[in-house]
Amino acid sequence: MSQGSGTPVLTISGLRRAFGGLVAVNDLGFAVAQGEIMGLLGPNGSGKTTALNLISGVLRPDAGTIRLMGQDIAGLASYRIARLGLARTFQLVRVLDGMDCRENIKAGLAFQRPHLPTSEAELRIDTLLHRVGLTGHDRRRATDLTYIDRKRLELARALAAKPRLLLLDEWLAGLNPSELAIGIDLIRSLRADGITIVLVEHVMGAVRALCDRCIVMSSGRKIADGATADVLSDAAVVKAYLGGVAADA
Repeated sequence: MSQGSGTPVLTISGLRRAFGGLVAVNDLGFAVAQGEIMGLLGPNGSGKTTALNLISGVLRPDAGTIRLMGQDIAGLASYRIARLGLARTFQLVRVLDGMDCRENIKAGLAFQRPHLPTSEAELRIDTLLHRVGLTGHDRRRATDLTYIDRKRLELARALAAKPRLLLLDEWLAGLNPSELAIGIDLIRSLRADGITIVLVEHVMGAVRALCDRCIVMSSGRKIADGATADVLSDAAVVKAYLGGVAADA
């Protein structure tokens, strides 16, 4: 795996968000280079998902800057950030259950600017269904899909607007070994499309297989940032995140 290079796609500095007396994200800062797959790791409650929510506009930061391709997006509405080239999936899969797969992806296309002509939009939907392994399922209602297929559909919808930056919140969680291998290959292939990825994940085998580097959070703060193998063997990370056992799983 090669490191990304050039202008950072994402730059965060001094990011903070508190909920009452709980500081969920505390002075967080990092940059993600074009083409990187970066792991954002940490124990449950460390602030990872809150950080993703701040980056994607679900939450407003109390302080700090978030720059997407150099543009400050801190505090912008989610739909505006999406139009600037950011897409995400969620820890709890979010699909439109009342719609079929084709309609779900069409909803994602609404964030692409300029809007595609109908014929191009339909072709794009076909391409995305194939890309995530849902060919032939286009008229199945989302509510009727299996767990892995719901994840695939959510990813296809996220990819519909051709994002520059993709945030994946435990997208590989809950998959069996064969599904996990397929998922890892799919995420890896997105880099070839020019997509930069920030990956929140607890499956260490996937982190090792995918991530160029990792950042580890604990109690809202960054405690490690570096090459994946180095970070996962760092004593502070082992203590805070892995319960004192090296991350070989």
